[in-house]
Amino acid sequence: MSLSTSLQRFLAGMEFPATRDDLVREAVRDGLDSDDIRMLMQLDHDSYDARWQVRLALASPADAALVAA
Repeated sequence: MSLSTSLQRFLAGMEFPATRDDLVREAVRDGLDSDDIRMLMQLDHDSYDARWQVRLALASPADAALVAA
């Protein structure tokens, strides 16, 4: 699944490390749409050290290779 422009912009402005709860809380506060918030709520790990880790976790398998590159 491709990340929306608003979610990409949100991640670019987020400070890391951040927990999944931090990401969801800030996404709600910033007014991201429900689909973006739902994606963040489904993240597997509790904490992320960098935005590329979140992007990789949210990327489809086809997109994951591009994120990791």
